Amino acid sequence: MTRMETDAEAQMATAIRVLAMDAVEAAKSGHPGAPMGMADVAAVLFNRFMRIDPADDKWPDRDRFVMSAGHGSMLVYAINHMLGYDDMPVEQLRAFRQLGSRTAGHPEYGHARGIETTTGPLGQGITTAVGMALAERMMNARFGDDLVDHWTYVICGDGCLMEGVSQEAIDFAGHQRLGRMVVLWDDNRITIDGATDLSTGTDQQARFAASGWHVQAVDGHDREAVARAIQAARTDDRPSMIACRTVIGYGAPNKQGSHDVHGAPLGKDEIEAARQHLGWTHDPFEIPQAILDSWRAVSARGATARSAWQERLTRSPLKPRFSAMLAAPDASALRRAITEHAERIAVERPSVATRKASEMALEVVNATLPNTIGGSADLTGSNNTRTKGMAAITAADRGGRYVHYGIREHGMAAIMNGIALHGGFIPYGGTFLAFSDYSRPAIRLGALMGVPVVHVMTHDSIGLGEDGPTHQPVEHVAALRAIPNLTVFRPADAIETAEAWEIALTAPATPSVLCLSRQNLPTVRDLARVNMTRQGAYVLRETQGPRDVTLIATGSEVELALGAADLLVARGVAAAVVSAPSFELFAARPQVDREEVLGAAPRIGIEALIRQGWDGLFLRPGDGFIGMTGFGASAPAPALYRHFGITAEAAADLAQQLITGGK
Repeated sequence: MTRMETDAEAQMATAIRVLAMDAVEAAKSGHPGAPMGMADVAAVLFNRFMRIDPADDKWPDRDRFVMSAGHGSMLVYAINHMLGYDDMPVEQLRAFRQLGSRTAGHPEYGHARGIETTTGPLGQGITTAVGMALAERMMNARFGDDLVDHWTYVICGDGCLMEGVSQEAIDFAGHQRLGRMVVLWDDNRITIDGATDLSTGTDQQARFAASGWHVQAVDGHDREAVARAIQAARTDDRPSMIACRTVIGYGAPNKQGSHDVHGAPLGKDEIEAARQHLGWTHDPFEIPQAILDSWRAVSARGATARSAWQERLTRSPLKPRFSAMLAAPDASALRRAITEHAERIAVERPSVATRKASEMALEVVNATLPNTIGGSADLTGSNNTRTKGMAAITAADRGGRYVHYGIREHGMAAIMNGIALHGGFIPYGGTFLAFSDYSRPAIRLGALMGVPVVHVMTHDSIGLGEDGPTHQPVEHVAALRAIPNLTVFRPADAIETAEAWEIALTAPATPSVLCLSRQNLPTVRDLARVNMTRQGAYVLRETQGPRDVTLIATGSEVELALGAADLLVARGVAAAVVSAPSFELFAARPQVDREEVLGAAPRIGIEALIRQGWDGLFLRPGDGFIGMTGFGASAPAPALYRHFGITAEAAADLAQQLITGGK
């Protein structure tokens, strides 16, 4: 670069610093340290390498930028303002961290353009970015360099690398040789409590290198060194980590390099000192036109690149298939295929575990939708997530449709979020339901973002048997049901399982969890003209006259409810049975519809899990529950059900007690 260009880039970095400290000061809260420390790195990245167009923030072949150290959100907002995103005027910077603004305390996907993913919980950003980088390579394998040729850049901090999920991501990315991913580590050696050596002494460069990454180290304030390092990273076929040694809060003369600048406003006096130190003479939030012009040149370069890409797409014979990959699933085609599948089940009436029923449904799904991407956290044979003809996705061949995530449940869930956010694929991945605790942070983040990912969770109750209480997820479904904007399914048979897959794959902005049994379950449903699972809960068996009791069950316990109803009929009691595969879908129905399903008679919930979540939606004070009150045990499943009193006989006896008022 010429001296003039270098000086302009220095001013681009200074502008990030002053906007960050001004916005944090106005909000009286926030984190100025990381944006100020990484401003030089960010200016080089955007000025010389990033290829984006703010006029089309969803351009498929744009580079992705992820601020994994999400507390440094003002770096993102400052850059997006200066790039010219039309939803990021200076008023949004002035409203940093205020109710209703797009400039939330951490970057929130969907709140503003140019934010590729929600970050905040440390480690999520880098792991989600791995999913984006993997999706880029998978799309490239299908459509070539003309249509898919972009990079994923990440800024992460010490906190991101301390979180355990980062190692899952680093190991996976190195093994998959995701060479289009560059991580810029803000090596400022400061955390909230003080210097990083209070809590860690890990050689991060050695750690990345051991995981198969290309590793470099630079002075993060030497812009030419940073540029050379990024260029070198772009010529290596491994994922790259650049350790950028920085001074946190760089430019604040009395506080830089200290944990005091990490998560608090600098204060009026220090901001004035910083302005003098940086040679910045402009008012708060004022950016000279020349500096804005430098940033807008980045956008103009991106617009030119996007236009050229659009011309290539228009000429390409692959355009119809490319567009189809990026479009929403063909709901009509999927519905037809699932209906035909359900018709066969209704005739054959198999007795299979719902994990097997899920595999049967996936055979239909994967034959109908060309862009589903399956996977498992090293439990493929148990989760039944790999269907016929699904080749593995490897570093040598990205053309497959199945990911071996390894024993990395948290990483798998976050990587799937990244695949979905990238676009082009619908990811699903499997593990045991008891391990949803490991996946939960990324599942929650997916729900917060509205990312349609499907989590297949098998071995869903004490019914898994001998593996014992460590693997028996008595409380996990309740915990998942507590997450807003997450649809949890616990299907009773192969028909409900197929219907759940249809709903999950056509949900535009809601992730789903399928909780599936290890043990065989009979087909309890007859064919219906509509997807009954979509109702959340419905009457599976009605009484001839007025109900004496309503038995409500999910999953494997629907069979028990039907058995209890048979026992009650023999005793002269009229018992209706309600199958409730999804509490969330049922809760979304009008109250009058819910009451019609549940009726006025006494109610009993039956689920081989804890009661939490049943009250208020299905059960009233005085209604009964058959289920777990503590952890399970190691024994064959039938013995466990008898031991814990989860039987048709117990449900029938409780029903009679409720009907007679305990007399």
